[in-house]
Amino acid sequence: MNKHRTIGIDLAKSSFYLVTLSPQGKREGRTKLTRAKLLNFMAQQPVCTVAMEACASSHYWAREIQHFGHRVQLLPAQHVKGYLRGQKNDYNDAQAIAEASQHGAIRPVAIKTIEHQDEQTFLQMRRHLSAERTRLINHVRGLLAEYGLVLKQGNGVLRKALPGILDDTRNDLTERMRTLLHRQYSRLVAVDEELAWYNDQLKHDTRQDAVCQRLLKIPGFGPIVSKAVKSWMGDGKQFVRGRDASAALGLVPKQFSTGGRNVLLGITKRGDPYVRGLVIHGARAAVRCAAGKDDPLHQWINRLVATRGVIPPFITEAISRVG
Repeated sequence: MNKHRTIGIDLAKSSFYLVTLSPQGKREGRTKLTRAKLLNFMAQQPVCTVAMEACASSHYWAREIQHFGHRVQLLPAQHVKGYLRGQKNDYNDAQAIAEASQHGAIRPVAIKTIEHQDEQTFLQMRRHLSAERTRLINHVRGLLAEYGLVLKQGNGVLRKALPGILDDTRNDLTERMRTLLHRQYSRLVAVDEELAWYNDQLKHDTRQDAVCQRLLKIPGFGPIVSKAVKSWMGDGKQFVRGRDASAALGLVPKQFSTGGRNVLLGITKRGDPYVRGLVIHGARAAVRCAAGKDDPLHQWINRLVATRGVIPPFITEAISRVG
């Protein structure tokens, strides 16, 4: 049983709702605080357990509240919902968070440090920039197709072909259309240069990071995958074993078992879809490069390919073995 009181906080932008539970789980009080008053309130409280949902700004508040000696837990929001009773309102949400924390069955989310959040911000900016480039390329290819100019997919194809298309006076492009395409081309060049800076910075950071250097030894892991996995997992202390990390990332089979009959389906796809996708693509690369190699790991992969083929269940199993 928890020896301290538990305070559940329902976070918002400006107003926070708090519910306090005794060590025995009895509600002792509730209050509403503005953003400016939250830290002052927590500074006046005796040492207790503070629980919040892992949502926007939660890691900031967790770091600040820890300074007062409190034990802070961040709980996945989808698992807290099962503890909600009665009508949904802010006080009931806060009480559900506190009860979920006292129950102790939910694995908390690791609190991110400032440096950890910097790494995630970097990866998110690079990811959005890459997506912006893909949207721009597809947009320009679609416009050109309307004028009978069909190009293959790929950034390199468009970058090489577009200047010639703009200079070719024999096509059906009007002067207005050429002006518009030229502006899009300039935008594409700028996005490529910005993305190149992120890629260079990523390679530099990976070379300087001891954790990433260890991850790079895993087959299928490159600078992007290693940085993303490190940023997602943190120090990994929230996981007891490797399978727990795989389950949190959604790489273990979904189970639908009843009456002693075990049924395993496809992967659960829980957790971060971006990191999971990177890990899966890395495993596919490891499988593709396994042919002709005679070390024990690649022999195991080749045996599975020979007996089962390269199918999604095998990819999932390969990921668990490689990781």
